[in-house]
Amino acid sequence: MQKILGYMRKAIKEFDMIQDGDGVCVGVSGGKDSLVLLTALAQLRRFIGIDYDLKAVTIDAGLKGVETDYSPIESLCESYGVEYRVVKTRIGEIVFDVRKESNPCSLCAKMRRGALHAATAEMGCNKLALGHNMDDVIETFMMNLFTVGHIGCFEPVSFLNKHEITLIRPLALAPERNVISAAKECGLEIVRSSCPADGKTNRQTMKEFLAERERGDRGFKKRLFGAIRRGNIDGWAGNLL
Repeated sequence: MQKILGYMRKAIKEFDMIQDGDGVCVGVSGGKDSLVLLTALAQLRRFIGIDYDLKAVTIDAGLKGVETDYSPIESLCESYGVEYRVVKTRIGEIVFDVRKESNPCSLCAKMRRGALHAATAEMGCNKLALGHNMDDVIETFMMNLFTVGHIGCFEPVSFLNKHEITLIRPLALAPERNVISAAKECGLEIVRSSCPADGKTNRQTMKEFLAERERGDRGFKKRLFGAIRRGNIDGWAGNLL
């Protein structure tokens, strides 16, 4: 976890993600990234020198009509004194049963984002923290390049006018392998996804492609991320400029 705290402290300072008085809401899916993000933000409050409030929210898509057990997340939040809310939705029903989407991920992600943004504002927070790590940055860049022929990525910090909240990604300088190690070290209990498309997405295909390249050319992903940073793609240069 010490490495994760270091990566996050650097990202928060470098991209000016959090300021005194901020209310930060963590979008918690129950996966390793969001749980590590929540844990690290709770621990960082002790020594980062920034006075911020911390809350957490989970968007329940209602997949397969099965009740998901979020008690591990509730317990984690209780241990750090973090207010936690679960927002129930019909996203799964709409995407899979009503719309019968052949490519469900795009619509599901759009609806989840809308629900997450609204919940953040309703909870009185002005910042929404998402658990994208460094590998996610690289995968998104490569998917944009290969799939739509566009050079771009999501931003480390972006302001959302509709709800007047700022979206931040404090884990974005941390390699996924370090996130995995931190989750194991802290004994974080993962809440498994019940999505029928899980593991069958374009992102998973790109993740496997990059992993194969990394095995044959060690340091490939690090160099690619460095190129994104040096090229200041969508603001990723930070203080390198």
